[in-house]
Amino acid sequence: MKSLSLHQLYKACVLKEFPFKTTRQLEPLAEIVGQNRAQEAVRFALAMPHGGYNVYAVGRNGLGKRTMMLRYLEHHADTNQQCHDWCYVANFEEPREPKVLKLPAGRGSQLRQDMDRLMGRLVKVVPQTFDSDSFLERAEQLKNEYAGKQDEALEKVARQAKRKKISLTVTTPGGYRLVAMNGDDPHTAETFAALTPEQRDQFEADIDKLEKKLRQTLRKVADWEQEYAERQQLLNQETLESVTGHQLDELVARYGDQPDVVAYLEAVRTDLADNLDIFLDENEEQAAIAYASLDKKLPRRYQINVLVHQKTGDVPVVVEDNPTYHNLFGYVENVTYKGTVFTDFTLVRPGSLHRANGGYLLMDAIKVLEQPFVWDGLKRALRSRSMQINSLEREMTLSGTISLEPEAIPLDVKIVLFGDRETWMLLQEYDAEFAELFRVTADFENEMDRTPESQLQYAKFIASLVKEKGLLHCNRKAVARVIEYSARMAEHQDRLSLHAADIANLLRESDYWARQAGAKLIDADHIEQALASARYRSSRIRDQFYESIRDGSTLLSTSGECVGQINALSVLSTGGFEFGLANRITATTYYGGGDILDIERDAKLGGNLHSKGVMILSAWLASRFAVTDPLHLSASITFEQNYGEVDGDSASLAELCALISSLSGIAIRQDLAITGSVNQFGEVQPIGGVNEKVEGFYQACQLTGARPHQGVIVPTINVQNLMLDAEVLDAVRRRQFAVYAVASVDDAVSLLMGRPAGEPDRDGLYPRGSVYGAIQQRLEKMREHERQEQQAAQQDNKEPSVH
Repeated sequence: MKSLSLHQLYKACVLKEFPFKTTRQLEPLAEIVGQNRAQEAVRFALAMPHGGYNVYAVGRNGLGKRTMMLRYLEHHADTNQQCHDWCYVANFEEPREPKVLKLPAGRGSQLRQDMDRLMGRLVKVVPQTFDSDSFLERAEQLKNEYAGKQDEALEKVARQAKRKKISLTVTTPGGYRLVAMNGDDPHTAETFAALTPEQRDQFEADIDKLEKKLRQTLRKVADWEQEYAERQQLLNQETLESVTGHQLDELVARYGDQPDVVAYLEAVRTDLADNLDIFLDENEEQAAIAYASLDKKLPRRYQINVLVHQKTGDVPVVVEDNPTYHNLFGYVENVTYKGTVFTDFTLVRPGSLHRANGGYLLMDAIKVLEQPFVWDGLKRALRSRSMQINSLEREMTLSGTISLEPEAIPLDVKIVLFGDRETWMLLQEYDAEFAELFRVTADFENEMDRTPESQLQYAKFIASLVKEKGLLHCNRKAVARVIEYSARMAEHQDRLSLHAADIANLLRESDYWARQAGAKLIDADHIEQALASARYRSSRIRDQFYESIRDGSTLLSTSGECVGQINALSVLSTGGFEFGLANRITATTYYGGGDILDIERDAKLGGNLHSKGVMILSAWLASRFAVTDPLHLSASITFEQNYGEVDGDSASLAELCALISSLSGIAIRQDLAITGSVNQFGEVQPIGGVNEKVEGFYQACQLTGARPHQGVIVPTINVQNLMLDAEVLDAVRRRQFAVYAVASVDDAVSLLMGRPAGEPDRDGLYPRGSVYGAIQQRLEKMREHERQEQQAAQQDNKEPSVH
């Protein structure tokens, strides 16, 4: 059997197919290469105007899901879509329920500046105006006018009382006292009792009349006081209007196209006169709260809390890396002053949903699901299409603390969640609302076909990474080497890996080595150096295994022949770094009922897939050698020096060859290692990690002593997966190592044992010189021996017994 040629072991790029010398000549891609399916899903979701068409991007980390989404939104976002500023302002009628204002992008900040400018002026002008001589004179005149009317009315009653010899004393407002007089002094109880009954009755009658008169007068005084307060309020409004009226009129005219803002400004106009003390009194509490909340020392009642400010008219695209409840939905801050917790509408803070409103919000699904209350809150917001800022403390406790209930903001946002397939399937299975709210799945590919056209696209993708990361440009050979490495990552000669993170890391590290060497371009040598450096950093565990082979701690034969012993191959992974190892498998046979003892399974070191592979071996042996007669040979099989769990069926071909060797007594070449899975018909099935396995046995041969004719046997179907490293290819080129491909157990047996496996004739007999013929002859001898024993036993039973 011929070994595989070099071009079958590695598919190199043809440099002539690259119409460029460096990536500087390539136009960087605006999209992510090879993700047409996901891109179409995103385009459809973002174009749908209806609710529920949010996106769940499925794919493992590193495929460039977020990068693709950001690039797509950058180039394809709807520029006609309107974005807005959102502001909270005081609700003068219900302070616990701040009102929301919706303004075009940029005008929210402008409104805040206008109100700050107005309030800053009023803080200075209002105290001066209300402390001016003209206002004080008018206020004093008004006060004196009403004081004179009150005094005159009370004096009139007092004079009437005096004529009746009764003293009137007015105390607190509404309080009065009428006392009968004895000359200049009030009557005492004794002097009043000394009066005649007629005199006493006269005094009482006069006091009753005066009381009625006095009550009428006091009612008039109260009405005059109310009238005075109203006229004083009108005076205040008139005076305030003279200061603020024209400025508020200018603001009303400026925001005339915003009815909500105009209504708010008119409410401010009315509220200013009712709250003059804010400007006239030095309020220590307001100043302390302003200081504690890092705010300006302005009347907080009239501030504009710009919750969301869009600096440009671009559609907002927000990436939330830490989607906690507060970060997503916003919150209300508190300020502590003299042991009292204080809050107001100016302390309402926005979340990512507010900033993304009118645009797109990108988040990681796992992080969203990990945070308490966030997933339910997000679904609630998407269903109601509104955002209500609720305190998380109220969600979690039964506390009755006073808090704000800001007016809900209408929500118009597209959510994009990034996650893996397992999370997506769990949400589909256990959350009935998920499919309604995330109707579009953007399924990201792991690989793409490798064609001359796609290689050119991949080169442009490399150019875009170089430009985006600020790296040195790559020449053609470097681009070719990256593409070949991508095929190695995809484990297929005709496919390319779309794991953008790995390619970006490789380019970064290659850029480092190029700069270290003072190069102006990244060359293929720098790519090789980066790959070698990465392997060296991650290969400590691998080197420990190799050291055990070198010093003989791990028993391994790479030359000679042995019965029932074979070199199998496995792949180990240590933190993302995979490497191949050679493992010795041994098989022994003995007289029995035809069972195969799987030592790994019985020792609870074998996984389900490995156990399944051993069962298939039993079925194959029975179908070949026990069709009409029982199989009188049992066998045991094991991985030597294995102290951990074994799983997978990629060693089943090696196990079967070891069993065949033990059954036939024919030795197996130890300079060959084999990998592959086998089915019940003896067909060799593909396995994974073929490159690492071939390279692992090559390294084992170097450690134990390289000799000619050493090599590896792989399934024929796996030839398309071969992208071996340069060291193995060089050894193949020098005929120091070989790789063979087999499609059936018969091919592998012939190659390993140096003689034909054998084809049965019409009677099911195998040729004498074949491997299967040797097994058949051995089994026939055992069956003949068993028949002779049975006949002898029957003869003994027929002989008469002697007494």
